[in-house]
Amino acid sequence: MGSVTEEELVQMVTDFIESSESVPDSLSSPKSPRQSKSLTLQEIIWKATDHENEILDKISIYLRDLESMIHQPKNLKNKWVVMKLKMDGYEASLCKTSWVSSVKLPEDDYEYVDVMVKDNNLLKVTRLIVDMDFKSQFELARPSPSYKELKDILPDIFVGTEEKLDKVISLVCSAAQKSLKKMGLHVPPWRKAAYMQSKWLSKDCKKISISPTNMELGIISQMH
Repeated sequence: MGSVTEEELVQMVTDFIESSESVPDSLSSPKSPRQSKSLTLQEIIWKATDHENEILDKISIYLRDLESMIHQPKNLKNKWVVMKLKMDGYEASLCKTSWVSSVKLPEDDYEYVDVMVKDNNLLKVTRLIVDMDFKSQFELARPSPSYKELKDILPDIFVGTEEKLDKVISLVCSAAQKSLKKMGLHVPPWRKAAYMQSKWLSKDCKKISISPTNMELGIISQMH
């Protein structure tokens, strides 16, 4: 057998590299269900519209202003954000939902912020839900490692559409139930998707308009 020429050696190496690169990703690095859920949640959370990013940036500034106050108003974070958004020209409201989750539990209620934004043509209006303490709503006492990884992806402050929020709730609540069962724990009603959806997506939602004057008086009264 004759010796391999330099040209043939180069071609052999090239053929080997090309054959290696042609291996499908699903075969070379299969993703586990745990990785798949994490990637799906990341895609849902971080795929934000310009309006969502704009409002989130505004809220970050508002909260820094609130933290810089010598006398920080207690339990007024949502009202503060609504007031500041309205002062910046946004159609913002404080929303309070209430519902009965089961015959064994009393009526529950929840408070968050919503903002109505218009597209560039001023034709379509989209409702954005803003929750200032979002991640904590999905806390579990004894989470499995896979659930903890998923929960850690959630933002502290959520800004998004009803559709986006519904996708997050469905994915995370499903994982929460699996986590509880895996740890040998009972799945309480308040850990199910229907209950969590009632917090933000209940039709029984009361919108409360916050005026800057009333808000300022409320802050002053808490300073004394």
